[in-house]
Amino acid sequence: MRIREIHLTPVAFRDPPLLNASGIHEPWALRTIVEVVTDDGLSGLGETYGDRSHLERLRAAAPALIGVEVHAHHAQYAAVAATVGGDVFVDQHGLTGAGSNQKTVDAVFSPFEVACLDIRGKAAGLRVADLLGGPVREAVPYSAYLFYKWAGHPGEDEDRFGAALDPEGIAAQARLFVEEYGFGSIKLKGGVLPPDEEIEAVHALREAFPDLPLRIDPNAAWTPETSIRVGRALEGVLEYLEDPAPEIEGMARVAPEVPMKLATNMCVVTHAHLPPALARGAIGVLLTDHHYWGGLLRSTQVAALCETFGLELSMHSNTHLGISLAAMTHLAAAVPNLNHACDTHTPWQQGQDVVVPGALRFVEGAVPLPQAPGLGVELDRDALGALHENYLRCGVERRDDTAYMRRFDPTFQPKRAHW
Repeated sequence: MRIREIHLTPVAFRDPPLLNASGIHEPWALRTIVEVVTDDGLSGLGETYGDRSHLERLRAAAPALIGVEVHAHHAQYAAVAATVGGDVFVDQHGLTGAGSNQKTVDAVFSPFEVACLDIRGKAAGLRVADLLGGPVREAVPYSAYLFYKWAGHPGEDEDRFGAALDPEGIAAQARLFVEEYGFGSIKLKGGVLPPDEEIEAVHALREAFPDLPLRIDPNAAWTPETSIRVGRALEGVLEYLEDPAPEIEGMARVAPEVPMKLATNMCVVTHAHLPPALARGAIGVLLTDHHYWGGLLRSTQVAALCETFGLELSMHSNTHLGISLAAMTHLAAAVPNLNHACDTHTPWQQGQDVVVPGALRFVEGAVPLPQAPGLGVELDRDALGALHENYLRCGVERRDDTAYMRRFDPTFQPKRAHW
């Protein structure tokens, strides 16, 4: 089976005003839907970022894959790498770590690889998880992903989630998510308010949910000294502390001084970061993300490396739709050493999607592995068309949390080692 056609469709969907160390989410989130079609007429799906620069790289890579065998993983990777050249992935929202050429190649390649695995599974009558070595779990646990947020975007009505700007608001948000989805662990996106206020919010969550694992992620908004103070203040409360300080050096200063493991999706984002991070003892948990670790197969290789070197595993999430959720679920199902519930933004999307409803659902905080071959999800072409129309009309071409925040607070500065 060889690749005959590739269709790239940028989409936009509504996103709440979620606060983070870089600013705030705009009213529209962007993704690109990738559909690969073979000469046998089989098609497969992938999903990735929708920023204009990334979309342009996808458009440059797609022609190089025409005629390549869908099983030829290495040939596909080489073809994409040749189109990327020396480009460096630039993260406009500053929340997924440093850019590099390796990260750029991996991010461009990933959705094409997922789509080809979807095709390979359909052709063989197997699920993608089967192609990754077979599932070790039939349902993948996810974590409630909490955010400080405004009640609604300026000039709009309050959304269904309401405001969350203090410990009471964060606890109320958690109760909503746990009641609706049954999540068995909770993560708070921090780096928004002064650290002592975020410590109070974590304690409010512990009081409200005494038995659930808790984690906080300030996206490197704290200095190492503050990170140590916060870590000690939350001894016995946190499951792990995610990216409190910038870079491997900052994390290495914090790690031996706090009672919990440090996790990251920012200071270790490519294979080249693993040796120095391990040598410095900077992290104890790696949050993988197939969107920028080079797809599903390369992510299983990273998982094996983590097991070899004693790193625990979780999974990072960015704002995503159902194709990504399906891919994440297949990957997590097939990784034996996944130690922690995965992140997901799904509840914030309020049912907006490009896949036919029913294949993906949350049961007691976990997503059962879809049973149909491949990814097990089907493209809803009407929904895809509607979300593409959103993209054409909304006027947003790249995610920039800082620029959006500065519309309302011109003095705002991203919080990196700020406190």
